[in-house]
Amino acid sequence: MIRWLIIQIKIILRLKKDKTQAELMHLKSQVNPHFFFNTLNNLYGLVEKDTAKAQQLILKLSDMMRYSIYEGQNDWVTLGDEITYLENYMDLHKMRYHKEIIIRFDIDTVDRNIKIMPLLFIIMVENAFKHGVEKLRKDAFVYIRLKATLQHVDFVIENNFDADEQSSIQGIGLNNLKKRLELVYLNKHELEISTNHDAIYKIRLRLTL
Repeated sequence: MIRWLIIQIKIILRLKKDKTQAELMHLKSQVNPHFFFNTLNNLYGLVEKDTAKAQQLILKLSDMMRYSIYEGQNDWVTLGDEITYLENYMDLHKMRYHKEIIIRFDIDTVDRNIKIMPLLFIIMVENAFKHGVEKLRKDAFVYIRLKATLQHVDFVIENNFDADEQSSIQGIGLNNLKKRLELVYLNKHELEISTNHDAIYKIRLRLTL
């Protein structure tokens, strides 16, 4: 009887683990693919105008796709790889817009080999560009601060936005991020989302490693 109970408990635990992994894979697969297609269209137009720049950006896009498809399916990646992924993403975005954008990415980390969940920050950065930069005709900005110790990761992103678009700022992406955090960093994360009267949108994510 005891042996039967142990077997049943093992089966339940395995099914629970399989379900969690399946849910995680599903949520990862919902990382926005439209960015890649839009960027390819922009690169097509850039090839004739500035071939050298187009080649450089194609390499960045290639690195992003490789990371998203292969590394993004792993359970853990290094913080350094995530940083490179974000830098490539923002470089490609600068190409897309024919307007001045202020982007600041401040990094303070003791070790870039710290292991974190893959594609952890991209949803928040996508959100800042999609609902902030894209909607503003001028003076758009995105400020990012990333601080990491061996115990904690603290990520803060701020962007301005058109107040008329406020109701649609939080979408599927952020909801997916919340679900992923609950699955991977249960009771080990804090996610704060706020806006103020100056039309500044702010997200702060703090992880305990």
